[in-house]
Amino acid sequence: MGNRGHAGERRKTKPAVLGGVIAAVVAGAGVGAYALLGGGAAAEDGTRTSSAQQAEDVKSGPLSAAEVTATAERFLTAWQAGKVSEAAAVTDDPKAAAALLTAYAKDAGVKDVTLTAGTRTGGEVPFSVKGTVAHKDVSKPLAYDSALTVVRRAGDGEPRVTWRPAVVHPDLKDGDKLVTGESGTPPVKALDRDGGELTTEKYPSLGSVLDGLREKYGEKAGGEAGVELRVVRGKESKKAELSDKTLLELSEGTPGTVKTTLNPSLQAAAEAQVAKKAKASVVVLRPSTGEILAVANSSHGFNTAFQGSLAPGSTMKVITSSLLIEKGLASMDEKHPCPKYFSYGGWKFQNDDKFEIKDGTFKASFARSCNTAFISQAPELENDDLTKQAQQVFGLSRNDWQIGVPTFDGSVPVQSAAPMAASLIGQGGVRMNPLNMASVSATVKAGVFHQPYLVPPEVDGRKLATASRTLSAGTLAQLRELMSYTAAYGTAAEAMAGVSGETGAKTGSAEVDGQKKPNGWFTAYRGDLAAAGVVQAAGHGGSTAGPLVASLLKSGG
Repeated sequence: MGNRGHAGERRKTKPAVLGGVIAAVVAGAGVGAYALLGGGAAAEDGTRTSSAQQAEDVKSGPLSAAEVTATAERFLTAWQAGKVSEAAAVTDDPKAAAALLTAYAKDAGVKDVTLTAGTRTGGEVPFSVKGTVAHKDVSKPLAYDSALTVVRRAGDGEPRVTWRPAVVHPDLKDGDKLVTGESGTPPVKALDRDGGELTTEKYPSLGSVLDGLREKYGEKAGGEAGVELRVVRGKESKKAELSDKTLLELSEGTPGTVKTTLNPSLQAAAEAQVAKKAKASVVVLRPSTGEILAVANSSHGFNTAFQGSLAPGSTMKVITSSLLIEKGLASMDEKHPCPKYFSYGGWKFQNDDKFEIKDGTFKASFARSCNTAFISQAPELENDDLTKQAQQVFGLSRNDWQIGVPTFDGSVPVQSAAPMAASLIGQGGVRMNPLNMASVSATVKAGVFHQPYLVPPEVDGRKLATASRTLSAGTLAQLRELMSYTAAYGTAAEAMAGVSGETGAKTGSAEVDGQKKPNGWFTAYRGDLAAAGVVQAAGHGGSTAGPLVASLLKSGG
């Protein structure tokens, strides 16, 4: 690799292929700069060197097609030729660009690179990458697509490539790098509960799950590492709990075996359900044990089902109801206020379509998902009451779940005034994902919190999280009745029609700033199954996530 740059100096530079046409490197930069600075008599006598003249010479306005194309040509041609400094100089962050482009050849071992640009759209230029990844005596072809964006540089308005790691490879984020070598962890062969192999070919949603299993169990499962090109995550990606990712396997390692709790038929059904909707995620659990039976996402790049952090909307009312009943602030068959509006902490809250229930019971308010029935109790609560309820009874918001792969364990922060009131209906600062909300339904059904898990704890001696207390028998009976009534006669009834046996459900719709439609949520149980799902930016939970969850409860029999 050390002689490659010198060899490039001796031969004619092979230009990058742009738009299907061979494009030469743009030259004459010095002439262009002189012209921009206004060479000639006026400049010579000093009358055109004022700050006003400098401002006049700053390029502005939309980029022309020629500017975008020429800038992309310069960058891609220099990168392809291995001229890192030249390529980096065409970006708006030469230092960061030079570091990553150098690592691309040195650490990732990518050589013989050919870059082919596609059709420009505005300031964006897509391009394909072909090359060879080499490590010691093994090598393998590499091919993928990426894109760059050209903008005007602050200060002088010159067109430059906006630098971001994803230009080099779309899977890279800030702080990440590409490395080729012996894999840090051996591969794993993940199995379902029946012993069948779990692969992304069979189950497309499981990519991030399999990555997480390898990261945690690769060295414990008895396998041997191979040679691969992989994304090594930096600090920011690790904070987001993203796992290292294998991009290309140069030589196979010997995988170890890890058995999971996934049910193959339910997993297949979950994959089929989320594939019907954009931005849908779902989780299915066994309430009596906490075993995760299925997890699926429409989008395969990020595991929203396990790691998402979204406002859960009215599905949070399951937890809030348990709090109100325990404190004697609500009882299912007693009269409970559900006005059109209720103001608290300077905010005015209302129900969907501004409905009200006159002389109704708390059961009616829960079933119809009356916001003001819950907000009206905010003056009677301490700021940390909901947080304690979520932690102590439902095992949430403590960041101590160990399911076998990375998860977000919910967040119910202590808040005051209006945000505290909003948290009672799953808005404000409350954040959940389908795994968390499936666990809520599972806790109601089982009567006790069982931490969800994907890999049995006996595999590695993990200690599962526990809750410090359970609900009283009376409170639990009321909570089950509220969810059962909602499944039969409330906002969940249409979705749960045909789901037989002992059932309970709660719908939710969570407003998101800048989003026209709310995120639709649904959490429910049937027998020894509990499930929850979210469909983002789709509308009310009963008609969006509801059918998805109900279908899986039926499938689980």
